[in-house]
Amino acid sequence: MSKSNVRVIIVDPRFSVEFQAFVVQHLALLVKMQAEMLQQLTEMNRQMAEMNQQMAERSRINYNHRRFVSVSNSGNGEVTAETIFHYHQEGDLVWATYRGGAIVFGSLIAKVDEQDCLEMRYQHLNSNGELMTGKCRSTPELLPDGRLRLREVWQWTSGDLSRGESVVEEVRA
Repeated sequence: MSKSNVRVIIVDPRFSVEFQAFVVQHLALLVKMQAEMLQQLTEMNRQMAEMNQQMAERSRINYNHRRFVSVSNSGNGEVTAETIFHYHQEGDLVWATYRGGAIVFGSLIAKVDEQDCLEMRYQHLNSNGELMTGKCRSTPELLPDGRLRLREVWQWTSGDLSRGESVVEEVRA
């Protein structure tokens, strides 16, 4: 309702003084609520702009030329602390080779998602002469000293098809 309509209602002699007071009181309440909502929307827009800015400024993780070593693994896993991973990256494509411990040679290929997590597939030849394959999701974590830690949830796609979890950490150069 525009101000001119409000004036017409208030000065219209067909309405009682009590009704006019009621209208004025409720219009004032509506104006106050509208101002509060506008303030809340303005604050929400400011917060969203700040979050968008932070996301835009967030530097994506670059996995290229990083080396990782296992610090923990489920009992059904074959990777150990002796296994070294050598990562490479071009855009959202990541690949690595790995060997050591029970792994004669392995390779993986992964795609980096919007949260810098890796959705990967891996394959290797173990010391028993078996070809093993699996899939894994790795979630990165920045350590206080600047190195990366990858928390991994994986599943064999060969053998017993079991699942596991592991953690690998970047090796200092």
